[in-house]
Amino acid sequence: MRHATTLGIFSFTLTALTACGEPVQPPRAIAPPPDVALRNSTTSRFDSDALSGGATTVFDDGPGAFGHPAPNLDAAGLARHDAGDEAFSRVFVAATGLSSSGLGPLFNNTACEACHVGDGRGRPPDPGQPFTTMLFRASIPGLGDHGGPNPAGVFGGQLQLEAIPGYFPEASAQVTYADSGGRFDDGTRYLLRVPRYSFRGIIAPLPRDLLTSPRVAPVNFGLGLLEAIPEATIRAYADPNDSDRDGISGRYNVVYDATIQDYIIGRFGWKANVGTLLHQAAGAFNGDMGITSSYFSDENCEGEFPGCKDHTPEVDNRTIADVAFYTQTLGVPARRNLNDPRTRRGEQLFRGIGCDGCHLPTVMTGVLPGVPAVSNQRIHPYTDLLLHDMGGALADNRPDFKETGREFRTPPLWGIGLVQAVNGHTFFLHDGRARNLLEAVLWHGGEGRNARERFKSLSADDRKALLAFLNSL
Repeated sequence: MRHATTLGIFSFTLTALTACGEPVQPPRAIAPPPDVALRNSTTSRFDSDALSGGATTVFDDGPGAFGHPAPNLDAAGLARHDAGDEAFSRVFVAATGLSSSGLGPLFNNTACEACHVGDGRGRPPDPGQPFTTMLFRASIPGLGDHGGPNPAGVFGGQLQLEAIPGYFPEASAQVTYADSGGRFDDGTRYLLRVPRYSFRGIIAPLPRDLLTSPRVAPVNFGLGLLEAIPEATIRAYADPNDSDRDGISGRYNVVYDATIQDYIIGRFGWKANVGTLLHQAAGAFNGDMGITSSYFSDENCEGEFPGCKDHTPEVDNRTIADVAFYTQTLGVPARRNLNDPRTRRGEQLFRGIGCDGCHLPTVMTGVLPGVPAVSNQRIHPYTDLLLHDMGGALADNRPDFKETGREFRTPPLWGIGLVQAVNGHTFFLHDGRARNLLEAVLWHGGEGRNARERFKSLSADDRKALLAFLNSL
């Protein structure tokens, strides 16, 4: 969703950079820090670090930071982005009269934007509040169609916690927390909160062997850039046997894509269980809002209620493609505070303790057909897009294609310091259990354990410096 641009902590006039021959026009022309010169050189610290999204970078550190169109879109691209924005923001309502189209009958939310508020990050609910920006994948042991998760009987692949009048939600969910304590090496205590989820079947008893995976809505910006990273690059990052003996053995997921009806490398979602943004958009329409399309023609309550029988698709392929294009062409917020001494120290520590073993800072995109704005860009997402075993404490034990139930895709870190400004909270990780970035680091286990232990050995000042670096992204 487009917002008015606000003045960033640092700024400069960007007119010389181009992408695929298209002129870059920033949301706002602003001046550079006094000690930084913008140069057409990859050796410039400002060029290489500040432009997180290459020529798609935008300059806003306020509530609208995640919702700008990429500034290098041409007129036709901007028009299509706006069409996708409109569809992304559309609030669906229940069908009336004899119409078989509309919201639900079962759903989790009423609009794409209702989960991705400000194109930003969801969160777990406060006590007694509904799960509005968080959902639960569901399955039972075994393999489903195309080798994916095995649907949980009538509950399918996702628990539907809401329903239109005349229907019932599939289940209700609750979360409570218990404290788990520890100490840094300097003796400072910390507390982590451990979530406990409980479910009650409403339309039928839940399967005894039900597997669930809680997932907050991730941010939307920069996704087209991630889609444009060549498959060969992702394959090259993988080290499934830890051949370099660094304790990190990332693997790529291989998933079935309904829009191309073939298997490809997964890039999106907490488990890298989706390969393209077109599939992501169509799947969200169906799974989250009960809106059918030619890609997903069955209602998400198929077999549960008579009103869930087959009918004409409720959204056309053009609308889904426009929504996918919208998510492909949102701009990426620029880095901030690059020359602050504490931030620079934190960046050194980030690399020194091994966080960049998974959160790779820099990558070149390839060509994404039909989306020149994200093609051939030098970007800084801080991810390898691979699956990593994060240890038993974070495991949901629900396999997803090649993912084992203990693995998560490395989430990009760009923009992570702006979640508070955009979404009003600092809850992180796949289920929002971490109340801040410090806790998010401390939850790392498995392949992230060595980096976590090194972080715990840092002095208090160095811990603050590393967090200052993360907040500058």
